[in-house]
Amino acid sequence: MIKNALLIFMLAAGTAVMAQNGKPTTGVKTTGTVKTAVATKPVPPVLKNQADSVSYAVGISVANFYKQQGITKLNTSLISRAINDILGGKKPLMDDATANQTMNDYMNRAQAEKSKPAIEAGEKFLVKNKTKAGVVTTGSGLQYEVLTEGTGAQPAATDSVTCHYKGTLLDGTVFDNSYDRGAPITFYLSGVIRGWTEGVQLMKEGAKYRFYIPYQLAYGPNDYGPIPGGSMLTFDVELLKVIKTPAN
Repeated sequence: MIKNALLIFMLAAGTAVMAQNGKPTTGVKTTGTVKTAVATKPVPPVLKNQADSVSYAVGISVANFYKQQGITKLNTSLISRAINDILGGKKPLMDDATANQTMNDYMNRAQAEKSKPAIEAGEKFLVKNKTKAGVVTTGSGLQYEVLTEGTGAQPAATDSVTCHYKGTLLDGTVFDNSYDRGAPITFYLSGVIRGWTEGVQLMKEGAKYRFYIPYQLAYGPNDYGPIPGGSMLTFDVELLKVIKTPAN
Protein backbone atom coordinates (compact mmCIF):
# COMPACT_ATOMS: atom_id res chain seq x y z
CA MET A 1 0.00 0.00 0.00
CA ILE A 2 2.62 2.54 1.09
CA LYS A 3 5.90 2.50 -0.83
CA ASN A 4 7.79 4.47 1.78
CA ALA A 5 5.92 5.19 4.96
CA LEU A 6 8.70 7.31 6.41
CA LEU A 7 8.58 9.58 3.40
CA ILE A 8 4.79 9.73 3.69
CA PHE A 9 5.18 10.82 7.31
CA MET A 10 7.61 13.59 6.46
CA LEU A 11 5.44 14.81 3.59
CA ALA A 12 2.21 14.60 5.54
CA ALA A 13 2.26 18.28 6.34
CA GLY A 14 2.33 19.24 2.69
CA THR A 15 -0.22 16.61 1.77
CA ALA A 16 -2.66 17.78 4.41
CA VAL A 17 -2.39 21.36 3.22
CA MET A 18 -2.94 20.37 -0.42
CA ALA A 19 -5.95 18.27 0.59
CA GLN A 20 -7.64 21.42 1.81
CA ASN A 21 -7.13 23.16 -1.54
CA GLY A 22 -8.61 20.65 -3.98
CA LYS A 23 -10.37 17.33 -4.43
CA PRO A 24 -8.54 14.32 -5.91
CA THR A 25 -9.73 12.86 -9.17
CA THR A 26 -10.20 9.28 -10.23
CA GLY A 27 -7.23 9.44 -12.54
CA VAL A 28 -8.96 10.80 -15.65
CA LYS A 29 -7.23 13.92 -16.83
CA THR A 30 -9.41 16.77 -17.97
CA THR A 31 -8.61 20.22 -19.29
CA GLY A 32 -9.72 23.35 -17.54
CA THR A 33 -8.82 26.87 -16.57
CA VAL A 34 -5.55 27.16 -14.68
CA LYS A 35 -5.86 29.38 -11.66
CA THR A 36 -2.98 31.71 -10.92
CA ALA A 37 -1.79 31.71 -7.34
CA VAL A 38 -2.41 34.98 -5.55
CA ALA A 39 0.45 36.29 -3.44
CA THR A 40 -0.42 36.63 0.22
CA LYS A 41 1.20 38.55 3.02
CA PRO A 42 3.36 36.55 5.48
CA VAL A 43 1.45 35.40 8.54
CA PRO A 44 2.88 36.88 11.73
CA PRO A 45 3.94 34.39 14.42
CA VAL A 46 0.96 33.12 16.41
CA LEU A 47 3.16 31.88 19.24
CA LYS A 48 6.13 33.66 20.76
CA ASN A 49 8.31 33.30 17.65
CA GLN A 50 8.28 31.99 14.08
CA ALA A 51 10.00 28.70 14.96
CA ASP A 52 7.36 27.88 17.58
CA SER A 53 4.53 28.77 15.21
CA VAL A 54 5.97 26.61 12.40
CA SER A 55 6.58 23.72 14.80
CA TYR A 56 2.98 23.76 15.97
CA ALA A 57 1.71 24.14 12.40
CA VAL A 58 3.69 21.05 11.33
CA GLY A 59 2.12 19.13 14.21
CA ILE A 60 -1.38 20.18 13.12
CA SER A 61 -0.76 19.12 9.52
CA VAL A 62 0.72 15.74 10.47
CA ALA A 63 -2.10 15.06 12.94
CA ASN A 64 -4.77 16.02 10.40
CA PHE A 65 -3.19 13.75 7.79
CA TYR A 66 -3.27 10.67 10.01
CA LYS A 67 -6.68 11.52 11.41
CA GLN A 68 -8.02 11.50 7.84
CA GLN A 69 -6.53 8.02 7.43
CA GLY A 70 -8.38 6.87 10.55
CA ILE A 71 -5.13 6.52 12.51
CA THR A 72 -5.67 8.17 15.89
CA LYS A 73 -4.19 5.77 18.47
CA LEU A 74 -0.63 7.09 18.52
CA ASN A 75 1.75 7.76 21.41
CA THR A 76 2.51 11.44 20.90
CA SER A 77 5.32 11.35 23.47
CA LEU A 78 7.22 8.82 21.38
CA ILE A 79 6.52 10.81 18.21
CA SER A 80 8.12 13.80 19.90
CA ARG A 81 11.05 11.69 21.11
CA ALA A 82 11.71 10.29 17.62
CA ILE A 83 11.71 13.79 16.12
CA ASN A 84 14.09 15.02 18.82
CA ASP A 85 16.39 12.01 18.33
CA ILE A 86 16.63 12.53 14.57
CA LEU A 87 16.99 16.31 14.67
CA GLY A 88 19.44 16.06 17.57
CA GLY A 89 21.63 13.49 15.86
CA LYS A 90 20.93 10.77 18.44
CA LYS A 91 20.66 7.08 17.60
CA PRO A 92 16.94 6.26 17.19
CA LEU A 93 15.29 3.27 18.85
CA MET A 94 14.85 1.56 15.46
CA ASP A 95 16.55 1.82 12.09
CA ASP A 96 14.87 3.21 8.97
CA ALA A 97 14.03 -0.22 7.52
CA THR A 98 12.33 -1.36 10.73
CA ALA A 99 10.49 1.94 11.10
CA ASN A 100 9.30 1.79 7.50
CA GLN A 101 8.04 -1.80 7.85
CA THR A 102 6.33 -0.95 11.14
CA MET A 103 4.51 1.97 9.50
CA ASN A 104 3.53 -0.11 6.47
CA ASP A 105 2.13 -2.93 8.60
CA TYR A 106 0.16 -0.55 10.81
CA MET A 107 -1.31 1.46 7.94
CA ASN A 108 -2.22 -1.69 6.00
CA ARG A 109 -4.07 -3.08 9.02
CA ALA A 110 -5.81 0.23 9.62
CA GLN A 111 -6.88 0.48 5.98
CA ALA A 112 -8.11 -3.13 5.97
CA GLU A 113 -10.28 -2.42 9.01
CA LYS A 114 -11.55 0.82 7.49
CA SER A 115 -12.54 -0.83 4.20
CA LYS A 116 -14.15 -3.92 5.77
CA PRO A 117 -17.75 -2.55 5.79
CA ALA A 118 -17.51 -1.53 2.11
CA ILE A 119 -16.12 -4.94 1.15
CA GLU A 120 -18.89 -6.79 2.99
CA ALA A 121 -21.60 -4.57 1.49
CA GLY A 122 -20.22 -5.09 -2.02
CA GLU A 123 -20.00 -8.85 -1.63
CA LYS A 124 -23.57 -9.01 -0.33
CA PHE A 125 -24.80 -6.97 -3.30
CA LEU A 126 -22.97 -9.14 -5.85
CA VAL A 127 -24.36 -12.38 -4.39
CA LYS A 128 -27.89 -11.07 -4.86
CA ASN A 129 -27.20 -9.30 -8.15
CA LYS A 130 -25.93 -12.41 -9.93
CA THR A 131 -29.42 -13.94 -9.70
CA LYS A 132 -30.93 -10.97 -11.53
CA ALA A 133 -32.24 -11.69 -15.03
CA GLY A 134 -29.75 -10.65 -17.70
CA VAL A 135 -26.73 -10.46 -15.39
CA VAL A 136 -23.75 -12.62 -16.38
CA THR A 137 -20.94 -13.49 -13.96
CA THR A 138 -17.49 -14.32 -15.35
CA GLY A 139 -14.87 -16.58 -13.80
CA SER A 140 -13.10 -13.61 -12.22
CA GLY A 141 -16.24 -12.45 -10.43
CA LEU A 142 -16.96 -9.59 -12.82
CA GLN A 143 -20.69 -9.14 -13.46
CA TYR A 144 -22.22 -7.44 -16.47
CA GLU A 145 -25.43 -6.94 -18.36
CA VAL A 146 -25.88 -5.91 -21.97
CA LEU A 147 -27.85 -2.69 -22.35
CA THR A 148 -27.24 -2.31 -26.10
CA GLU A 149 -25.60 -4.81 -28.43
CA GLY A 150 -22.80 -3.60 -30.68
CA THR A 151 -22.01 -4.64 -34.25
CA GLY A 152 -18.54 -3.19 -34.83
CA ALA A 153 -14.99 -4.21 -34.02
CA GLN A 154 -14.17 -6.04 -30.80
CA PRO A 155 -11.03 -4.98 -28.89
CA ALA A 156 -8.15 -7.03 -27.56
CA ALA A 157 -6.27 -6.18 -24.38
CA THR A 158 -3.47 -4.66 -26.46
CA ASP A 159 -5.77 -2.20 -28.26
CA SER A 160 -6.86 1.33 -27.42
CA VAL A 161 -10.52 2.24 -27.11
CA THR A 162 -12.66 5.36 -26.95
CA CYS A 163 -15.49 5.18 -24.43
CA HIS A 164 -18.16 7.17 -22.70
CA TYR A 165 -18.87 6.02 -19.15
CA LYS A 166 -20.48 6.75 -15.82
CA GLY A 167 -19.16 5.33 -12.57
CA THR A 168 -21.20 4.99 -9.38
CA LEU A 169 -20.66 3.70 -5.86
CA LEU A 170 -22.96 1.19 -4.20
CA ASP A 171 -24.98 4.00 -2.60
CA GLY A 172 -25.62 5.58 -6.00
CA THR A 173 -23.02 8.34 -5.69
CA VAL A 174 -21.63 9.24 -9.13
CA PHE A 175 -17.85 9.61 -8.79
CA ASP A 176 -16.99 10.10 -12.46
CA ASN A 177 -18.98 10.80 -15.62
CA SER A 178 -17.58 11.48 -19.08
CA TYR A 179 -21.05 12.42 -20.33
CA ASP A 180 -21.12 15.34 -17.90
CA ARG A 181 -17.73 16.48 -19.18
CA GLY A 182 -19.03 16.31 -22.73
CA ALA A 183 -16.09 14.27 -23.98
CA PRO A 184 -15.32 10.53 -24.14
CA ILE A 185 -11.88 9.23 -23.19
CA THR A 186 -9.37 7.22 -25.20
CA PHE A 187 -7.01 4.87 -23.39
CA TYR A 188 -5.01 1.67 -23.66
CA LEU A 189 -7.19 -1.19 -22.50
CA SER A 190 -4.22 -2.71 -20.69
CA GLY A 191 -3.74 0.45 -18.63
CA VAL A 192 -6.98 0.55 -16.63
CA ILE A 193 -8.47 -1.42 -13.74
CA ARG A 194 -8.79 -5.17 -14.32
CA GLY A 195 -12.59 -5.05 -14.41
CA TRP A 196 -12.43 -2.66 -17.38
CA THR A 197 -9.70 -4.60 -19.16
CA GLU A 198 -11.76 -7.79 -18.98
CA GLY A 199 -15.19 -6.27 -19.49
CA VAL A 200 -14.56 -3.98 -22.46
CA GLN A 201 -13.05 -6.91 -24.39
CA LEU A 202 -16.51 -8.49 -24.30
CA MET A 203 -17.99 -5.52 -26.17
CA LYS A 204 -18.20 -4.52 -29.81
CA GLU A 205 -18.26 -0.98 -31.16
CA GLY A 206 -21.66 0.58 -30.55
CA ALA A 207 -22.37 -1.55 -27.49
CA LYS A 208 -23.33 -0.29 -24.07
CA TYR A 209 -22.79 -2.53 -21.05
CA ARG A 210 -23.25 -2.17 -17.33
CA PHE A 211 -20.40 -3.63 -15.29
CA TYR A 212 -20.54 -4.55 -11.62
CA ILE A 213 -16.90 -4.69 -10.59
CA PRO A 214 -15.76 -6.34 -7.32
CA TYR A 215 -13.23 -4.32 -5.36
CA GLN A 216 -10.47 -6.82 -6.23
CA LEU A 217 -10.93 -5.96 -9.92
CA ALA A 218 -11.25 -2.22 -9.21
CA TYR A 219 -9.07 -0.17 -6.84
CA GLY A 220 -8.59 -2.76 -4.11
CA PRO A 221 -8.86 -2.13 -0.37
CA ASN A 222 -7.28 1.33 -0.41
CA ASP A 223 -8.97 4.70 -0.89
CA TYR A 224 -8.55 6.16 -4.37
CA GLY A 225 -9.62 9.78 -4.69
CA PRO A 226 -13.38 9.92 -4.05
CA ILE A 227 -13.62 6.10 -4.08
CA PRO A 228 -13.51 4.55 -0.58
CA GLY A 229 -11.30 1.52 -0.14
CA GLY A 230 -12.99 -1.83 -0.79
CA SER A 231 -15.73 -0.34 -2.95
CA MET A 232 -17.65 -2.41 -5.48
CA LEU A 233 -18.12 -0.16 -8.51
CA THR A 234 -20.84 0.04 -11.16
CA PHE A 235 -19.91 1.39 -14.58
CA ASP A 236 -22.15 2.10 -17.55
CA VAL A 237 -19.74 1.89 -20.49
CA GLU A 238 -20.40 2.79 -24.11
CA LEU A 239 -17.75 1.56 -26.57
CA LEU A 240 -17.49 4.16 -29.32
CA LYS A 241 -14.33 3.16 -31.14
CA VAL A 242 -11.66 0.45 -31.20
CA ILE A 243 -8.15 1.48 -32.22
CA LYS A 244 -6.28 -1.66 -33.18
CA THR A 245 -2.62 -1.92 -32.24
CA PRO A 246 -0.55 -2.65 -35.38
CA ALA A 247 1.04 -6.09 -35.46
CA ASN A 248 4.83 -6.07 -35.17
